[in-house]
Amino acid sequence: MIEHTGIDSRRLSRRANAIGESTTLAIAAEAKRMQADGIHVVSFSTGEPDFPTPELVKHAGIEAIEANFTRYVQAEGIPELRRAVAEKFRTLNDIQTDPQHVLISAGGKQSLANALLAVVDEGDEVLLPTPYWTSYPDLVKISGGVPVLLKTTVGDRYKITPAQIQAALTPRTRAIILNTPSNPTGVMYTREEIEAIGRVIANAGIYVIADELYERIVFDGRRHFSIGSMPELRDLAVTVNGVSKAYAMTGWRIGYMCGPADVIAAAARLQSQMTSHPCTISMKAAYAALTRVTDEVETMRAAFQRRRDLISGLMQEIPGISFPHPDGAFYLFVDVSAHLGERFAADTDLARYLLQEHHIATVPGSAFGDSTAIRLSYACSDEDIVEGVARIRRGLS
Repeated sequence: MIEHTGIDSRRLSRRANAIGESTTLAIAAEAKRMQADGIHVVSFSTGEPDFPTPELVKHAGIEAIEANFTRYVQAEGIPELRRAVAEKFRTLNDIQTDPQHVLISAGGKQSLANALLAVVDEGDEVLLPTPYWTSYPDLVKISGGVPVLLKTTVGDRYKITPAQIQAALTPRTRAIILNTPSNPTGVMYTREEIEAIGRVIANAGIYVIADELYERIVFDGRRHFSIGSMPELRDLAVTVNGVSKAYAMTGWRIGYMCGPADVIAAAARLQSQMTSHPCTISMKAAYAALTRVTDEVETMRAAFQRRRDLISGLMQEIPGISFPHPDGAFYLFVDVSAHLGERFAADTDLARYLLQEHHIATVPGSAFGDSTAIRLSYACSDEDIVEGVARIRRGLS
């Protein structure tokens, strides 16, 4: 029986008892409490752009309100947004899809949940490369599935291999979640690596759920390659994306997905019973983002690359740590195993120490399935990066 402070777990379902609180949100909340008490906390914890939503996107939302676009619409999302998403998948991802194969949801997280609920039955196994985004295992559990973790290390840049996937396959394997660029590591798979992984998936006949929310935040001239564009995966790939990261629209809560017709139809039926459709105002804003915003996306991408260079250079000067140089997103996943053991029993102890004693908020790697590391988000100012790394250096000295 899972114990929750002040809660009798016998009153709750097994499903509810199996799900944990978001570690990143919990740490961010504790940091905000400290800041409310007058403590200057530098936060490397929250994974969202620190830029404002582009002006024309905000105006599109305002116009939707003023036009009274506030009533029920189709559960799948408004037609013009589905058309824009389909066009985006065709032109930017080489995924040959159409609006009927697109579902708009209340954020990328709901898109992932919809996909899992549509294809996973009780006891089905879902392969999760570690480190993983913190919500993946719980989303799998909510769907009735069993997370199967595929371990990677800093030495191999936290990337799985086709051989690892092949070795993990069982008769119960139903799907794999592939996240590139990665939260929490910032690494990207090359086209060649993805194609090799895709061939194993195709031969196994399992679904691949591709989380591509950071595809527009890539560095050094790299190009993102979508596994869903592989012809042999046309009936097996579900591609998930959204407007949160590329357009600084985390609070607007718009995600989207495309995939096989039967999977999208099933996901739409599930969504219609759980949340109906996403917010109409947010969908109008998302349409403006996808069809009219260009310069702001590149401005933010360039700023994140510059910050990547700044924080990487400073962190490399700290002894006893290592991390892969990020290819995209806005995270460092820092191996701190040399500091664990005698001084800090676990990564959570190290993260708590850095927060309470040095007022720097990080996220322990165990939230992402790897207890040897901490995650830093550099979606913050240059001043915070410089000060935050200095505090980490003092804390680990």
